[in-house]
Amino acid sequence: MKRSKINSTQIAELAGVSRSTVSRVINNYPSVPPETREKVMKVIKEYNYVPDMSAQVLAGKNMRNIGLFIIDKGSVSNDPTSNKLITSVIEEASLHDYYILTHIIRNSKDPVSVDRVKAVFYQNRIDAGIFMGADNHEPFIEELIAEGFIIGIVDQNLPGRDEANRIVYNFDSDNDVIKAIDYLVSLNHRHIGIINGDLKRHSGSARYKGYLKAIEHHGLPIRKEWILPGDFNSDSGYNSMKNFLKTNLELPTAFFAANDSIAFGAIRALNEKGLNVPADVSIIGVDDHALSAFFPPPLTTFKVDFRGMMQRLTNDVIKKIEQPGNKGIKITVGSELIVRESCRSL
Repeated sequence: MKRSKINSTQIAELAGVSRSTVSRVINNYPSVPPETREKVMKVIKEYNYVPDMSAQVLAGKNMRNIGLFIIDKGSVSNDPTSNKLITSVIEEASLHDYYILTHIIRNSKDPVSVDRVKAVFYQNRIDAGIFMGADNHEPFIEELIAEGFIIGIVDQNLPGRDEANRIVYNFDSDNDVIKAIDYLVSLNHRHIGIINGDLKRHSGSARYKGYLKAIEHHGLPIRKEWILPGDFNSDSGYNSMKNFLKTNLELPTAFFAANDSIAFGAIRALNEKGLNVPADVSIIGVDDHALSAFFPPPLTTFKVDFRGMMQRLTNDVIKKIEQPGNKGIKITVGSELIVRESCRSL
């Protein structure tokens, strides 16, 4: 099948009808007589005519395109979790005959990058957008929502923001940490540190707050030197742990890592120093990364159904496109403790 350069006016002439009749046939209006519809469709098929998408937009039709925007400074292709999130969106959209246009935003504070993303919405090239990796409050995303565009967001908590076009799916971040600390306490750990994620992101700040809440609940000591910075990737976990070990300060008996990638990096730094997990220090993560079961040692973590979460989010975005409604959507996805070998009982 070759693309035809014929236009709707020529289709109308060949079919012996008006251009408006061709438009009504293409847009499936019921008022067109069956014999007229058949005559127009015969010409359309004979000439492989495909309607101009800009005309479809002017006619008020959906593009059946959804933008997937990943805000990430690193290499997305090297992260199995990111790949799972992306492919889950594509698979679910395909089931509903929607296309996914994917773009990686390296710097969400760069005006040029932001303007390019906003232009995709303003030019009506997509019907909605899904954002991953954004700060909890990302000004340009809030502008798009204020303009009425349908936006799906992973990992956000802005109380009072419940616009009909805002669809938010969250991890149960604070409860994950509380359950992690409960588990470590059940193994008789009393000195527990944390390696944080990006605190500008909701899951990062929520997990840190959950850590403080759980430590206080159990009456455990909060030591500032045991609160390490991180950024949801292996390199940040490695660098944070390496810098901590250089101080020669007392090592806690356990660390909670804000995700499994951070845990991998921290364990690598500990091993370089000749320390063993879990003999010298226990580590527990969150996410159940694709490598967590195979990492030395296999990592105790909290399993999140990323595939199911992204399928539901995508499905909700498509429902909003087709049936807008007047209520926003906010869903929190739970997790399951997976016990492996990176934590020991004291």
